[in-house]
Amino acid sequence: MIESDQQFSPNNFDSFLYGLLQDPQTQHLAYEYYSKAKENREFRPEKPTLKLLMRYLIKSKKWGLVISLSEDFKIYNVFPDANTCSTLITSCISARKFKVLNSLLQVLKTDGDIAVLAFDSAMRGYNKLHMYSSTITVYETMKSAEIVPNSSCYCQIMEAYNKIGDTEKVVSLFHEFEGKKLDATPFFTNIYRLVCDSLGKCGRASEALKIFRDMTRKGISEDSCIYASLICSFASIREVKIAEELFKEAEEKRVLRDPEVFLKVVLMYVEQGSMEKTLDIVVSMKNAKLKVSDCILCAIVNGFCKKRGYWAAIKVYEQLISQGCSPGQVTYASIINAYCRIGLYSKAEMVFSEMQEKGFDKCVVAYSSIVAMYGKTGRIRDAMRLVAKMKAKGCEPNVWIYNSLMDMHGRAKNLRQVEKLWKEMKRRKVAADKVSYTSVISAYNKAREFEKCVNFYNEYRMNGGVIDRAMGGIMVGVFSKLSRIEELVKLLRDMKSEGTRLDERLYHSALNALRDAGLQMQVQWLQQNFEGT
Repeated sequence: MIESDQQFSPNNFDSFLYGLLQDPQTQHLAYEYYSKAKENREFRPEKPTLKLLMRYLIKSKKWGLVISLSEDFKIYNVFPDANTCSTLITSCISARKFKVLNSLLQVLKTDGDIAVLAFDSAMRGYNKLHMYSSTITVYETMKSAEIVPNSSCYCQIMEAYNKIGDTEKVVSLFHEFEGKKLDATPFFTNIYRLVCDSLGKCGRASEALKIFRDMTRKGISEDSCIYASLICSFASIREVKIAEELFKEAEEKRVLRDPEVFLKVVLMYVEQGSMEKTLDIVVSMKNAKLKVSDCILCAIVNGFCKKRGYWAAIKVYEQLISQGCSPGQVTYASIINAYCRIGLYSKAEMVFSEMQEKGFDKCVVAYSSIVAMYGKTGRIRDAMRLVAKMKAKGCEPNVWIYNSLMDMHGRAKNLRQVEKLWKEMKRRKVAADKVSYTSVISAYNKAREFEKCVNFYNEYRMNGGVIDRAMGGIMVGVFSKLSRIEELVKLLRDMKSEGTRLDERLYHSALNALRDAGLQMQVQWLQQNFEGT
């Protein structure tokens, strides 16, 4: 049982409190006795006691008492050590007790020895939570209190400004930091990295490189992040020579570790049309013992598709696979599309099966390519079975798949299935596009249900649809066959205003329809505006 505090003098009461706080069974009584001790003017707590008491209050989440105890720091001019204050700040941020944190900073800014570390801890904590505006507020409070920031503080505030994209402020802080001529610390490298990264992001890569070279002359250690930032900056603005020089330099120093750097360089080479050099990047990744990511593999394959065609892309893909590269979902989808485009359907199916075996069985793009392939080869049943399998896996068909299905059923004049698919699209809230309407209208046109064609066409136009050559061609024939001359003339005028041309067959169809109706003025207008298109 704890005896009354009246038995203790102010001199030994601190020792009594310290003993209570060291025992888990009695530490809950410590603050009550501490409050009684404060009534004695001669009482003065020691740092170890305040440290234990603060830790107990934080652990117990008694945040109101934390604020009260922090006020006593000023009253007694006894502050916990720097590490305790840092832990206190970090705990407040972790618990999202920002008002408590602000109160603590107002107290701690009066002690020069611990103020810098306290404010640094606060800025670091806010940055971790991506609360960059709060970091800036803390820094402004620090400056107004005339607390001189150390290199870590500069690092935290520059990171905040870099994240919000304020390059000028980052550069200003960097020059301020340089003017201080502080003793070198591990934070110097991060400070240079931040200013280089900020300049690179806003297109000032040359300035970033100049600062980087100045950094190396001063003997400040480099790291992979600075090289990554510089290489990406020059690659983004297509400064190929400098990007290559930095890449080679970093490669020789064995500091290339970020796959994003390799991807940026690959995209730069694709844009420049230097496709063989993209394969050199794969070699560099293997030399650095880095895995060639699906994004990089896909960028190379798609680059060859765009610059050299599908055959070249397939050749490169098969070459990379033979070298041990492992495709992911995006690359599989791209190469399946390439196989389908050049008619290597059995190859496309084989890769699609391989893709599914590896667990990539919910890729809508790949399903879309295979369904379209089945449509081209007349394998309607296979297409329907695949879509059913797709749905069973929880993968929702997109508009491309519905378009392919409606097109193949329309060609087979299976209007019942076309109607079913159209209603399913509406039920699943899949927005129909121009191809959807063209497929449906074409299906009804083949079945000679011209009124249905007109209804879908009017719906398409009401929804803001633009007339292309395929849609216009179908509807010229429909209106001609229905002898709806006014609507035909309006269609032709709309096509003219939207820059859509007629092929020779449809031009003569429209011309004959207008002649049969005896509309000579309209015949002349059609000849003047569409003849020879």
